[in-house]
Amino acid sequence: QVHLVESGGGLVQAGDSLRLSCVGSGGSFSTYAVGWFRQAPGKEREAVAAISRSGMSTYYYRSVEGRSTISRDNAKNTVYLQMNSLKIEDTGVYYCAAATRWGQPAEGYDYWGQGTQVTVSS
Repeated sequence: QVHLVESGGGLVQAGDSLRLSCVGSGGSFSTYAVGWFRQAPGKEREAVAAISRSGMSTYYYRSVEGRSTISRDNAKNTVYLQMNSLKIEDTGVYYCAAATRWGQPAEGYDYWGQGTQVTVSS
């Protein structure tokens, strides 16, 4: 099992950039695929991006394609989500989660962090 903690969120203006971090504690972080999810006020949680255990495979969802980059440094037990050209619609609580299998839906993720707030204003 792994404990996840997100950081890097904040209040930014449209067009700005942020880099979110997800740090896992435990000796098996590199054995998990990691996904980023977000939930805007009044909306359902949605997937943002995912990365495989090795970091060789990545996947992006919805409008973040072309504006975000997910990466990981297993030596530091950390997964990053770099977000550029932020839009007001990107506002929400961002969560990272770890899964034992690649390509699974949210229900397939076993461990979740508490989230970090991203607020984009005009």
